[in-house]
Amino acid sequence: MPRRTATMLASLLMLIALLCAGVLIPVPYSEMSPGPTVNTLGEHGGEPVLQISGRTTYPTSGHLNMTTVRVTGSQYRMNLVEAVYGWLAHDNLVVPHTTLYPEDKSPDELNQETAEEFTQSQESAKVAALRQLDIPVGTRVIVSSVVKGSPAEGALHAGDVIKAVDGTAVKEHGDVAKLVTRHKAGEKVTFLIVPAKEAAAAEKEKRQPRTEDKVTLVTAKAPEDGRAIVGIQAGRDHTFPFTINIKLADVGGPSAGLMFALGIVDKLTPEDLTGGKFVAGTGTIDDTGKVGPIGGVQMKTVGARSKGARYFLTPKDNCAAAAKDAPSGLTLVKVDTIKDALQSLEKIRKGDAAGLPQCSAH
Repeated sequence: MPRRTATMLASLLMLIALLCAGVLIPVPYSEMSPGPTVNTLGEHGGEPVLQISGRTTYPTSGHLNMTTVRVTGSQYRMNLVEAVYGWLAHDNLVVPHTTLYPEDKSPDELNQETAEEFTQSQESAKVAALRQLDIPVGTRVIVSSVVKGSPAEGALHAGDVIKAVDGTAVKEHGDVAKLVTRHKAGEKVTFLIVPAKEAAAAEKEKRQPRTEDKVTLVTAKAPEDGRAIVGIQAGRDHTFPFTINIKLADVGGPSAGLMFALGIVDKLTPEDLTGGKFVAGTGTIDDTGKVGPIGGVQMKTVGARSKGARYFLTPKDNCAAAAKDAPSGLTLVKVDTIKDALQSLEKIRKGDAAGLPQCSAH
């Protein structure tokens, strides 16, 4: 065989071997890309995203879209070719696998965590929206969880409302631990509670609870420091004067909070917040209406623009990253609170784009 032919054949075989290796060899990376975007004012899966009953609602127009990021699954292992393609792709981001899936958490634990964050974001969105509208929101202390094998197991249950401990009224969830730790391990502590089922029924029927129970427990000793414990995690829950349901499946995490809150405000006020404009956005929200940063903002802006958004409500702390590579035709509007967002929406519907607080890369 001529030397030139042999060299070409060897090079070809080496190239084939490299390509095969690139396809077959897994690399410790995952990929993030623009995900679906859903109008909180519209429908998803054949039913309204925001469902409000027991209160007058008003027609809406335009879009207030929440945005998402699509990620490769926890069990999926990218190969070298996919990773290189992802690195080169303009709209995708390749990150270490452990960034999305920490080694100290199982896939089930991560799914549970993101589901809980999503549920909490809905709760905070409702609270922030109603408080913005000066609609009273009730607050109560509840049993968030019960530790298996603890004194509270079987006696207290998640969702029980804690009214008092040893006759002292409980106003904040931190009060529970303070009152329990006044005791020494082995002493008795008495809880006054409204059982979870009765609390839920009373809220649904818009009435006061009919029953309260006293539950006496013997405290145990915390293994780390010996303080008295009963084995519960106390938390805060809210009661609303009417029903608000948020229906959106297959979404996790807290980043839709701002857009849910704005959608609720839009439906509860005669003023059309968007004026028919296509507005998208992202951001966590707390009970006070404070907007927090999220991950994957650049992919969310790409996903929003691809669906037709012209304005993107961007958390203040995400502004610099979002502005570095903003899609053409998309105005990035800086927001820090729900009040900021509502003021910017007023400018948008009036056509005052020049007056908007826009994101800067600096």
